[in-house]
Amino acid sequence: MIDDIEKRFTYHAPKEGQPRKYGELRAAAKDLAYLICNHCPDSRERSLALTKLEEAVMWGNAAIARHE
Repeated sequence: MIDDIEKRFTYHAPKEGQPRKYGELRAAAKDLAYLICNHCPDSRERSLALTKLEEAVMWGNAAIARHE
């Protein structure tokens, strides 16, 4: 449990290659965000879809930072 707490609450400086991966995740998510905005009516559901997409990028980045 201590190791898990350390991973969750410690800054992880980017290692070689990680910034590129972060950028690729953000770029793919941005494309999907535009698709969602262009195809889905302005609604609570669209807002939630965009929020969850943003969360997915953050968790993806966290996985890279914490486990590579």
